[in-house]
Order: sequence, then C-alpha cells, then structure tokens
Amino acid sequence: MWHEACSQTSSIAARPSPLCSRAAPAPVSRSTPVIETVFPLVRWRKEFFIPPPAVNAGSEIFSSPVRYLLIISSNRRTAAVNEATETIDRRLRAAFDQLTRAERQLTDSLLENYPVSGLGSVTQVAQNAGVSTPTVVRMVQKLGYSGFPAFQAALRDELEAKISDPITKRAGWAERAPQGHILNRFADAVIGNIRQTLTGIDLDTFERACALLADGDSAVYVAGGRITRSLAEYFFLHMQVMRPRVTLIQSISNAWPHYLLDVARGDVVVIFDVRRYENSTLKLAELARERGARIILFTDQWRSPVHEFADCTFSGRIAVPSAWDSAVSLMLVLETVIADVQERRWDGTRDRMEALEDMFNRTRFFRKFT
Repeated sequence: MWHEACSQTSSIAARPSPLCSRAAPAPVSRSTPVIETVFPLVRWRKEFFIPPPAVNAGSEIFSSPVRYLLIISSNRRTAAVNEATETIDRRLRAAFDQLTRAERQLTDSLLENYPVSGLGSVTQVAQNAGVSTPTVVRMVQKLGYSGFPAFQAALRDELEAKISDPITKRAGWAERAPQGHILNRFADAVIGNIRQTLTGIDLDTFERACALLADGDSAVYVAGGRITRSLAEYFFLHMQVMRPRVTLIQSISNAWPHYLLDVARGDVVVIFDVRRYENSTLKLAELARERGARIILFTDQWRSPVHEFADCTFSGRIAVPSAWDSAVSLMLVLETVIADVQERRWDGTRDRMEALEDMFNRTRFFRKFT
C-alpha cells in the first residue's frame, strides 16, 4: 500500500519507525518502468526521517517505494483544483465586516437569491439592492475582481459548475488536463480538496453540530440523495451504534414524508446534498424545519439550497479530474464528526458496543480465527 503525506511533522520525525529495522530492498532495475510512468509527480521530501534508498533522479525510479513515506508534489495543480476555487458567496461573507453600510446592503441582496441575484446588469443589481452603481463596482473590486464583467463571468462559471452533468464536468477538465498519470493528478486534486475543506470549517459550527448529535434527548434522522445516500448510510450505521433513536430516511421522495410524522421540535435531521441538488431533498429540509427540527447539512463548496434551512453546514471540496465528484473531503469531515460524537457519548457508546459484540458472537456473524 502506498503511503502519502501532505506534510512532515516533528512528532513523526521523533517517532522510531518499524521500517528502519527492515533490510534495505534491492534497487529496481531499468526494466521496471512502472514507477516512472505511473508516479511522475512523486517527490521525496528532503526532511524525511527515513532517507530514501537508491533513487535515480533522471528516471525517477525508486527502490521499493512501498516501504517509504512519499509526498505528492504540491506545486503542480490540476484543473480540478483550480475549479475548486473560493466561491463568490464565501468571499462576500468573509469580507462582510470590512464593507461599508451600502456594500453590506448590496451583499445581503446578492446572498438573498444567490447566485441569480447577481446575473442582471450592473444597474439592475444596484437597483435591486437599493444602492448606487458605483457601490456595486467598488465592492466587486474589493472582492478581487477587475470589474463587474469579471465578477459576473465568475458567477456564471460558478453557476455552470453547480448544474454540470457528468459529461460536462469531464469535458471541462479534460481540455486542460496536464500530462501525467491519473493517479498523480487525482491524488493532487484530492489533497488540495482536503486542505481547502479543512481551512473552511468553522470550529464553532463543528462543536455545535457534534453537541446536537450527541444529545440523547433528541432523535436523529439521516437522509441522502441519489449519490449521497451511500454517505448517509455510512453515517447512520455509526450513529446507530453510538446512540439510540437514529433513523435512516429512505431516499425515495414518496416515502420520506412518512418519516416526518415522527419528527418533533428539537430533533436533528442530517442531510447530504451535493451538485446537482435534488428538489426532494430541499423540500424535506423545508418541512423538517417547519416542524422545529435542527438541520445539519453536508454539501459541496457551492452549497446546496438546503443551507438556507440548516443550523450547521459543512462544505467539502469535491471537484476532481473525473466525470464524477469526489466524496473524500466530505468523508473526512464525516468521520471526524463521528469520532467526536463517540467521545462525547463514550460511556453509553461502550455499553452499546459491548451489547452488539455479544450479539455478533452469539449469532456467529463474524468468522473466528482463534
């Protein structure tokens, strides 16, 4: 198994490694081209605590790289990572405190029906917000755009990305894809997605979401869509072990209204929704909110319309060099939430785990090797 690292910490360097006790493997010969062709972007970090064995810098052939930590070069970014740039609504929210009163009024107007509210002419956008045209121009320049046309072009690109089907997504990155094996390009994109996802997480939101999920007085309902239901099922399985009163809502739109009958004020509804956002998921969030439920949303960087009803929103970067989006960054956040809830409820979780293991043993569910 390949080991990849984004950074090298002093704690790793100080820790003795079992790899050091193994005999150094024999160098790979020139007749073994797999490393050269499959991993052209792999680089050794100079400060690695395990010095790499025989490395041919010209051909980039490594001797048994399976036994050594590797890092993907971060100075080559793929089109997929470029696609996952900061969205305009994030820029607006980040800059809000530094804006003038009129610019804040304009920001509220743009976010009210985002992104459609920014697609009119500069005069229409100003009139809808009740501000002057120069105010619009000044604010988009504060956001880093040369002018309103550049701002609107970025907005259209963002809207196109939100509604792209798999064929369109593939066409978008294929034209700009750099040379190199898909393993390197894909890994580079995923590492970039993880880095940007973690940077965008608000710690207060994280703590609040975990506290809601750990509260045994409230029931938890979990729902996903056509693609995200696999994440929903994964989350449900772990939550079901950790706490009682957890329900997985079927993704069939004509079935989930039945689940809403039991949703009470203060209950928690966890929703997974990424582009292209599903109308049924939005309606589920709306009705759950009307019943007093608190909503936790896992979505992408463009954010599902469900975020309008959500108490806590986690936005994961999902764009990769593929016709399909990646769930790696969302899975990372999801598993971190699971780990935190587990610790908050450990006494009760341990009892439930022990009871579950006893049932597994009695039913001989798992194969025994001893």
